[in-house]
Amino acid sequence: MSFVPGRRWRSCRRSRVAEVRLEPGPLEPDRALREFLDGANGEGAVVSFVGIARPASRDGVAVTGLYLDHYPGMTEASLATIAADSEARFGGTRAMVVHRYGQVNAGEAIVFVAAASKHRRSAFEAADYMMDRLKTEAAFWKREHRIDGAAWIEPTEQDRADTQRWSEACPE
Repeated sequence: MSFVPGRRWRSCRRSRVAEVRLEPGPLEPDRALREFLDGANGEGAVVSFVGIARPASRDGVAVTGLYLDHYPGMTEASLATIAADSEARFGGTRAMVVHRYGQVNAGEAIVFVAAASKHRRSAFEAADYMMDRLKTEAAFWKREHRIDGAAWIEPTEQDRADTQRWSEACPE
């Protein structure tokens, strides 16, 4: 699991509930983006990111897919916290996270993240922030199915370093 017990984030004040969704079947990034754009509120910039299951492991072994297990309620809460923190941290940013669970084959979308803001910099940073935290904190247990067996996936040192850069106080 990626969740780090006792990890405390310096959260900014949240003003609304961010849009998050878990999906058991194929994730459709174009549909998610259309939904996000339909909720536009005068923002001038929208940034989206789609994470895809890779066909090879970190050590180069062929991968057929992943299995992402989750704990209903806890997983949604972890995604909602990350998205809401992003909205608050990058003032006036609107966020969306759609994440798969269950079996995900190599080449299929795992996660869709979108951020909208008045200005592009905030939208880019908000999307980056959400992905960094999702990689290390989202309440999922990931098992990689490789041609040589199965292996649990944990965040890398680089994933943790990427997340650590956001641990300072929220900008005013």
